Amino acid sequence: MKLRTNAISIFLLLGLFLTFAACDTAKQVIAEPIVTEVEPEIEEIHPPQVVKIVKPLTPEWHKNATIYEVNLRQFTKEGTFQAFEAHIPRLKEMGMDILWFMPIHEISKTNRKGSMGSPYAVSNYYETNPDHGTMEDFKHMLKAIHEAGMYCIIDWVPNHSGWDNVWMTEHPDWYTKGPDGKITDPIDYNTGKSWGWTDVADFNYDNPDLRKGMIDALSFWVKEVGIDGFRVDVAHGVPVDFWASCSDALYAIKPIFFFAEAEVPAILNNGAFVMDYGWEMHHTLNAIAASQGVNSVHPLEEGKAKTTALDIDTVLAEKAAVYTNGYHMQFTSNHDENSWSGTEMQRMGDGHQAFAVLTATFDGMPLVYSGMESAMDNQLEFFEKEAIEWGDFKYANFYKTLFDLKHRNQALWNGTHGGPLVKIPTGVDESVYAFSRSKNADKVVVVINLSTDNQSVTLSDGFTDGTYTNLFSGQTTTLKKGQTMVLAPWEYFVYSNK
Repeated sequence: MKLRTNAISIFLLLGLFLTFAACDTAKQVIAEPIVTEVEPEIEEIHPPQVVKIVKPLTPEWHKNATIYEVNLRQFTKEGTFQAFEAHIPRLKEMGMDILWFMPIHEISKTNRKGSMGSPYAVSNYYETNPDHGTMEDFKHMLKAIHEAGMYCIIDWVPNHSGWDNVWMTEHPDWYTKGPDGKITDPIDYNTGKSWGWTDVADFNYDNPDLRKGMIDALSFWVKEVGIDGFRVDVAHGVPVDFWASCSDALYAIKPIFFFAEAEVPAILNNGAFVMDYGWEMHHTLNAIAASQGVNSVHPLEEGKAKTTALDIDTVLAEKAAVYTNGYHMQFTSNHDENSWSGTEMQRMGDGHQAFAVLTATFDGMPLVYSGMESAMDNQLEFFEKEAIEWGDFKYANFYKTLFDLKHRNQALWNGTHGGPLVKIPTGVDESVYAFSRSKNADKVVVVINLSTDNQSVTLSDGFTDGTYTNLFSGQTTTLKKGQTMVLAPWEYFVYSNK
């Protein structure tokens, strides 16, 4: 397939673009989509037909989707595609839509860390890890996921590969070389020093052949295997212009869900990706917990100013100023946080459910990481085997309740498919975060105490008076401007008119 990118040609096409919304009185920015011309190489077409695609070309189902990160190595004692299939029905019941699998590829043995190595040290982009099963096993699982009405995306590692990747032998010029002429591990572009990822070798995106090879490998999994998209590891370490051409190629195959491990406006604004990480918001939530004295792994440093609920507004405003397309993934944990920074219980203490309610009702798509539905308070090994102890799935109904609401209430849908977030002043905004979201006739009001003290609040403005149902109690209540309520430490209320 031959691609050519038109000079940015823009027109309005509803339903195929998303935007990030600010809170308070900020307007929801409606960004016009990026249009790319694709010229397919089909011999029967003379002259070639030029097809215009609007980026990001994302499936309709993303509009109210949730996402679940599967750590397949630790998910079951077997750690296989086949063993995972038994969990598909319960994940569907819990309200999960997109299953994001951490890398399923074969893992490099050279310079391996630990006995099993990092799944992000790929030795072959076209093969599955034998520890997980064969390609046929993967396809069988993929079919089961699709039959359950869910979608499957895989983790892709484009910034680097394992040291015995087949490309290392076949295409050594695809790798970055240091001053000594030897291939190097990835370098932190902020410091000019190694990230410390010594088990992987850095790719050289100045080589056009690498770019083509990477796009071909990605395309294989979409065309030949039939997955629904990718989560892209260290997307911020790869040139922006590569993502422009890469996404052109992938969207020309079919609509996919393409999201980046990054917080780089350029790769959402250009239509390459539809979603990235809400890292700054996540760090802000961790800092609020630390300021309340409940973050046991990263307590508030002596002499450092406290982070409060007001800082949430600051982050939202900063992001609204630089993002014109797409939305963030919101989360309280993921594989990096769990293994390296602590569980959500360690970082957020008794407030972890309050923060989960915030990320599930906030602007963006909520993430659940493997084990969170079972209140797993254990940092999983990254380079070794450590199967999750599932127990009684203590929080499965908690997430199901939140995600059932997300699915049925348009106000909570993702990006421009949902309603803008409007701040509700409470009189105690340093401790309580309250907001409303509305879309068409659907409305949601959320009030969360992000402190260790009782809080008396007055809902002064920013929502529509009316009759609502308390999501967790099921009781019907009337909300009016000027209404007061008292919240216990870390207590939360979610009200919906639908």
